Amino acid sequence: MLNDKLHSYIEELIPGREPLFIEMENYAKENKVPIMELVGIEALLQLLRIQDSKKILEVGTAIGYSALRMAEALPKASIVTIERDLERIQVAEEYMGRSKHGEQILLIKGDALEVEELVKGQAPYDTIFVDAAKGQYKKFFEIYSKYLKSDGIIITDNVLFKGLVTESEIESKRIRNLVKKIDGFNQWLMNHPDYHTVILPVGDGIAISKKKR
Repeated sequence: MLNDKLHSYIEELIPGREPLFIEMENYAKENKVPIMELVGIEALLQLLRIQDSKKILEVGTAIGYSALRMAEALPKASIVTIERDLERIQVAEEYMGRSKHGEQILLIKGDALEVEELVKGQAPYDTIFVDAAKGQYKKFFEIYSKYLKSDGIIITDNVLFKGLVTESEIESKRIRNLVKKIDGFNQWLMNHPDYHTVILPVGDGIAISKKKR
C-alpha cells in the first residue's frame, strides 16, 4: 500500500471532476457509504480505457459513483450494475437521473447471488468489476465469470482490505472472519487454473484477472 505522503501526492495530481462527482464523494463520506478511493478508481478507469470496454458488469452499485465514473470515461460503453440495498438504489437512481451519463447504465435491483438470469440476458461482457460483499467474492466470480468474453478481464476491488490481510492478530471476530475470507479468495484467485491474476496495491487493493489462452 502507498504511504500517506505518496498517496496524497498522486491524489493532488488527479484532474478535477464534475461537480456531481464531488457531491457524490461528499455524500459517501458523510453517510459512510464505501466508494472507491480516488487513486483506485483512476486506475480502474485507465484499465477500462486500455481494454476499450464496451460492455461492463458491475457487482455492487452502492450510490452509483463508480458506474457513473465509468460511463463518463467510456461514452460508448454500456454498464449493467447490481445492487440489493433499497436505500442505496434510491440514491443511485437520483444521481443517475441527474447525470448526462445515466442513460448508459442499467441498474438491476436484487441480490447478486440471485439475479444471474437478468445479468445473463445482457451478456457477454468485456469487463466485470466486483465491488460488493467481500465475503461473497468467490461466489460472485464463479457465477459471473462465465459471461465474460474470451479476451475480457475481471477486476476485483478491496482485496487488501486496508492492509488487514497481512495482520495476524485482529480483535474483532467479525473483521477477523472477513479478512480470512478475503485472504482465502486471494489465494484461490492467484492459483486459478483458468486466469492470470495480478494484485496491485492501489486504493484498497485491486486484483486484475485475465483468461488464459
